[in-house]
Amino acid sequence: MDRSANRIVCRTGKTVRKKISFFDKYLSLWVILCIGAGVAIGKFLPAVPNTLSKFEYANVSIPVAILIWLMIYPMMLKVDFASIVNATKKPKGLTVTTVTNWLIKPFTMYGIAFLFFKVIFESFIPASLSTEYLAGAILLGAAPCTAMVFVWSYLSDGDAAYTLVQVAVNDLIILFAFTPIVAFLLGVSEVIVPYRTLFLSVVLFVVIPFSAGYVSRLLIIKKKGINYFENVFIKKFNKVTVIGLLLTLVIIFAFQGEIILSNPVHIALIAVPLVIQTFLIFIIAYGWAKAWKLPHSIAAPGAMIGASNFFELSVAVAISLFGLQSGATLVTVVGVLVEVPVMLTLVRIANNTRGWFPEASKT
Repeated sequence: MDRSANRIVCRTGKTVRKKISFFDKYLSLWVILCIGAGVAIGKFLPAVPNTLSKFEYANVSIPVAILIWLMIYPMMLKVDFASIVNATKKPKGLTVTTVTNWLIKPFTMYGIAFLFFKVIFESFIPASLSTEYLAGAILLGAAPCTAMVFVWSYLSDGDAAYTLVQVAVNDLIILFAFTPIVAFLLGVSEVIVPYRTLFLSVVLFVVIPFSAGYVSRLLIIKKKGINYFENVFIKKFNKVTVIGLLLTLVIIFAFQGEIILSNPVHIALIAVPLVIQTFLIFIIAYGWAKAWKLPHSIAAPGAMIGASNFFELSVAVAISLFGLQSGATLVTVVGVLVEVPVMLTLVRIANNTRGWFPEASKT
C-alpha cells in the first residue's frame, strides 16, 4: 500500500485510487488551527491552563498523559508476546536506534546549538543567556523519546512490537547513560535525574497502555475471534490517535501561550537549531536503516525515536538545575512546542518514501 500517493498498488501491478477522508486530507490545517486555538486559550482564557496545570505529578501533566495514553492504546492492541520475541531476534533496527540516540544525537545537538546560540545568533542573544540556551538544548539532545514515538510509529504504520522493544531498550539506557552524558556536555559535577518523572513516564506511556492493549486483545479475540478483532474492533480507533494528537496540541500550546506571545523573537531563534537537529537525526537514522535494507515498519519509528525528545525528563532536569525561569528551561519548553508539528512533517516524509524500503518479512 502506498499511502503517500493516496493509492493502493495491487500485486497485479494495477493502481487503484484510494479515497482519503476530508479529515485526513486537511490534517495540516487542523494542526495549525489547534496550535492557534491553544495559544488563544493561553492568552485570553488563562484559567483553563492554570486549572489543568494543577493536575501534574513529577513534572508529568496528567491531562496530557491521558491523551497520550489514548493515542498509544490503538497501537498496543496490535502487540502480542510472540511478535515481541521475534523483534528481539532482529538486532539491526535496535543497533540503528541505540547508536543514533546515544553516540550521535547528544553531540550533534551540542554542536548545532553552540553554532547558532554562540556564533550565528551572537548579536541577538546575550552571552550569559546563550549559555543557558545551550544547556537546555543539551538536555533535549540527551533524552530521546519514550512516549510520543508510539504515535509517530502508528501514523507511519510502524511495527508495533518492534517499536515497543526499541522504546524499552531506550528507557533502560536512559537510566545509566543520561546522567554522565549531560554532566560531560554541561561541564557540571553532578546531575540529579528526577527518577520519579522517568519511572512515572515509563508506567504511564509504556506499561499501562501495553497492558490494556494486550488484555483487550486476548479477551476480544477469545470472545469474537481474530477476524472481528483485526477488521472491526481495531478500525474503531482509526481516528482516536489523530484526535488525541490535536487535543494534545491545544493543551500544550495553551500551557505556553503567554510565553510564546511575550518572547516571539527568542522563541523563533531557539526553534531554529532544534528543528535542524531533529531533521538531521532523522536523516542519519533513516538513511542508515535504508542502507541496511531494513523494512519501513522498523526504519520509520527507529528514526523517529531519536528525532523526538523525552521532554518531560528534559523540562524536569532543566528546572532542577537552572530554575523555572531560566533560559535552559525555556529551551526545553520550546522543544515541546516545535516537536509535534516537526514530527508530523517527518511522518509525512516517511510515508512518502515507503517505497525506498523492502517489505517486512512475514516470519
